[in-house]
Amino acid sequence: MLTLLGLFSLFLTTTQTGYAYQFKVGGSGDWSLAASSSYDQWAQKGRFQIGDTVLFNYQANEDSVLQVTEADYKNCSTASPIAKYSDGHTMITLNQSGPHYFISGVVDHCKNHEKVVIIVLADRSNHTSDTPSPSPSASPPLPASPPTLPPAPTSEQFASPPPAPSAPEPDLNPAPAPAHSDENPPPSPTPSGASSTVMDLFCFFGAFGGFFLL
Repeated sequence: MLTLLGLFSLFLTTTQTGYAYQFKVGGSGDWSLAASSSYDQWAQKGRFQIGDTVLFNYQANEDSVLQVTEADYKNCSTASPIAKYSDGHTMITLNQSGPHYFISGVVDHCKNHEKVVIIVLADRSNHTSDTPSPSPSASPPLPASPPTLPPAPTSEQFASPPPAPSAPEPDLNPAPAPAHSDENPPPSPTPSGASSTVMDLFCFFGAFGGFFLL
């Protein structure tokens, strides 16, 4: 309910002129310390567009309106404003989109929140569509000619395969069998003299043992 009342009061404090609207700062147009607490809430609810105007009412010999940069807005610097108004009944036209920073010309007033940021959205009077008209359809491209095939190779271009290697011929003459040796095998060795002596001793002791047994 409070939101509806706030929007209704905002509607009453704006005046339409053609496509532009005239706003009163804070809703009442009062630019002073007494009304400074309402500036932020008022600016957040408003929909400001290019061509709209904002009215500031104040005592000309006691206050002023400065349009400044964002840095000067945060620091309440009044040294180099973009624009300065001190006539007591200032009507400022919002001529470009983006944020617009306004502060009081009295530094102490600015530090006590007598300042406001107004965000401008777009041009309300721009009703024409920016969509470009479609260009005439281009004629379809002609089909590309079929690629030319290379000529078929002739018989001379094909190299004959190399002949297969021939198998080796078998040797029909077998190798001769080894000849039998005509030499006689070596004679078996005869017993040496030492071997015959051992045999004689063995026979002697055998005979001698047999004699004692008898």
